[in-house]
Amino acid sequence: MRTRPGRREEVAALLLRSASALSEAGCRSYVVSLSEDDADAIWVTEVWESREAHDASLRLPEAQAAIAEAMPLLTGEFTRQETKVLGGLGA
Repeated sequence: MRTRPGRREEVAALLLRSASALSEAGCRSYVVSLSEDDADAIWVTEVWESREAHDASLRLPEAQAAIAEAMPLLTGEFTRQETKVLGGLGA
């Protein structure tokens, strides 16, 4: 995701603040990373038990509040790639 200039650290903190509730919602892995090449880019890598668990997590009050707080800080540019996990460390 791309943040508005100078807002990346603030958005990353919001994303990390919300992470603790995700395991109860079916999230197996949630990693927030900062791009080293782009001062306004954040990468979030998530592994979920199922697509349904992920969709349900977006309806949680905590998620709704974090989304509402983050949206004004973002440009609206998102990249998404869905994959099927076969295994590995943390899978």
